[in-house]
Amino acid sequence: MELAPPNTTMTSEPSASLPNTVGTEGTSCCVVGGGPAGAILSLLLARRGVAVTLLEMHKDFDREFRGDTIHPSTLEILDQIGLAAPLHEFPHSKISGPTIQFADGPFQPFDLKRLKTRFPYILTVPQAQFLDFITREAAKFTSFRLVLRANVRELVKENGVVCGVKYLGPDDAWHELRAPLTVAADGRFSRLRQLAGIEPVKTSPPMDVLWFRLPKLPEDLAAPGGLLGSIGRGRVLIMLDRADYWQTGLVFPKGQYQELHAQGIAAIRQTIVGVEPRLARHAESLTDWQQLSLLSVESSLCPRWHRPGLLLIGDAAHVMSPVGGVGINYAVQDAVVAANVLIGPLKGGQVTESDLAEVQRQREWPVRVIQRFQTAMQNNLIAKVLFSQGPPRVPWFIRLLPRIPILRNLPARLIGFGPRRVRLADP
Repeated sequence: MELAPPNTTMTSEPSASLPNTVGTEGTSCCVVGGGPAGAILSLLLARRGVAVTLLEMHKDFDREFRGDTIHPSTLEILDQIGLAAPLHEFPHSKISGPTIQFADGPFQPFDLKRLKTRFPYILTVPQAQFLDFITREAAKFTSFRLVLRANVRELVKENGVVCGVKYLGPDDAWHELRAPLTVAADGRFSRLRQLAGIEPVKTSPPMDVLWFRLPKLPEDLAAPGGLLGSIGRGRVLIMLDRADYWQTGLVFPKGQYQELHAQGIAAIRQTIVGVEPRLARHAESLTDWQQLSLLSVESSLCPRWHRPGLLLIGDAAHVMSPVGGVGINYAVQDAVVAANVLIGPLKGGQVTESDLAEVQRQREWPVRVIQRFQTAMQNNLIAKVLFSQGPPRVPWFIRLLPRIPILRNLPARLIGFGPRRVRLADP
């Protein structure tokens, strides 16, 4: 089915929930959600002369504890368009591989230095800075438009085909934006996914995470590879080096949050020290529960990523477990594949359902592979640690993996690139 170009006259399906709009605008592609997937897709479309409007519901990109890991795959993609070098000019740190302390000694689950790439590491840059950088680059092209404080409330449809959205704008008025393609990049709680009636199939990983910051102290421990992990008493403590502070995650069994909250902030400090005694002084900085942010861990995959005129990418299509920190990487790969497949049809004004299905076809298999890898790590390593009655140890078959040449680089490759490298197609 061909989708109508933006200048086609259409009538929206009646809505009892919204008042009349102040005006109707048109674009070639409406992207909803200014996270990594939406921002990268908008940039790639604008670079190729496709008119794109990016709608972001917040006033800026600054949110606490958003993922800020930029993997080798994303760095290679940015390098293709000349943006990897300027991104490295931002204050950053690099992660090549975590070292986690178990009762039977340290264990490094992956080592990115083994990868054959110019970027054998994960670059950590605050996501707000990364998104500002990407949207500023996109704004250099006249075909790009960013609308902040755009709260999308409704899909506009004609004969069952999505042909745009209605949103409450920064002027507190309702606007209608028409487009032959609308892309839902609005995250794990995607409103557009809900409006389209697409239900993700969810799995429930056995853990949740409390995120918080701990200060850097002069006598601080070193973090080889940019990341440290400690395990004990049914808890996992992850520390990421952020130059002037430690971004810290306390992993605990799913379903225990209310119990932890009831115990209070003092119990959290005691837990941190119990897992890693060297953090006693650091933990004193935690004085209020408001300093903690809960990440309710889940994993999901939509059986269908599209409807006529609508495409889901990133967390809207698949939510990743935090294992390996691959969420941003896979969202960006979705955006690149979407651009590769859809730029031609968008410029020709004839986006079809088969075009949208092709994006899912190319991306669904890599997503399934990494989610199965994450599930294996969760069930065979993390769950055993969290529910262990004795000193936690690494299962023998997992310790054996780095000693088998054919399997040694597999975890690093899956985390750094996924099952296959994604590259921008030549213009």
